[in-house]
Amino acid sequence: MDPDIIYGLHAVQAALDVPVSRIKEVWLAADRQDQRVEALLTAAREQGIVVHKAERETLDKIAPEVQHQGCAARCKPLESLDEKGLLDLIENLSEPAFLLILDGVQDPHNLGACLRTAEAAGVHAVVAPKDRASGLTATAVKISSGAAERVPFAQVTNLSRLMKDLQQLGVWLVGTSGDAQQSLFQIDLKGPVAIVLGAEGKGIRRLTRDNCDEVIYIPMQGEAESLNVSVAAGVCLFEAYRQRHL
Repeated sequence: MDPDIIYGLHAVQAALDVPVSRIKEVWLAADRQDQRVEALLTAAREQGIVVHKAERETLDKIAPEVQHQGCAARCKPLESLDEKGLLDLIENLSEPAFLLILDGVQDPHNLGACLRTAEAAGVHAVVAPKDRASGLTATAVKISSGAAERVPFAQVTNLSRLMKDLQQLGVWLVGTSGDAQQSLFQIDLKGPVAIVLGAEGKGIRRLTRDNCDEVIYIPMQGEAESLNVSVAAGVCLFEAYRQRHL
């Protein structure tokens, strides 16, 4: 599917709700007439965005093999921060930095879910490497439920170098691994911190782990060996949220 197409009522509405929308044009199913569609139609027209009424077959061609809910839009690409942009963002924060680093998460569903959780927990930015990792695909944007439009996302060419730069800015890097000796609930997450999570089924890479200031594990019962990365993100980020808002 065209990477500049987003689909689904929530994803398109979220892209319309930002101060300067990146949407160029919208397609709505001709047979849909309800409050959500009317709200979307009004928002698009207020911004001077062209709205096409289309048959379902047309929408199926624009957004093939997905549940588009009778809604799709063509957009300008969603911009990612580079290394400099991310470091500038951190230096200009008025509170301790709170970051999520995803080391090689390749499933766009997991990336989208992590973005949604990151926004809910108050994360300032989500970071991922450019190589062998998912970017902001249409699927990731839809699964994020609008968070992709609002949470800064940085894709960097050299994750190890960036981690060192973050440490120079006073950010404490906390990696996660099942064989760590210290529990998530034993460490202080109130200061400038980045939670580092690894790829599905693999965990963080050795070099990434070596660059972390601490490595922790998530206490679990039962026989499950690991958590899905988006679930692990929720556990870690909300423990940090709890500590930071006591």
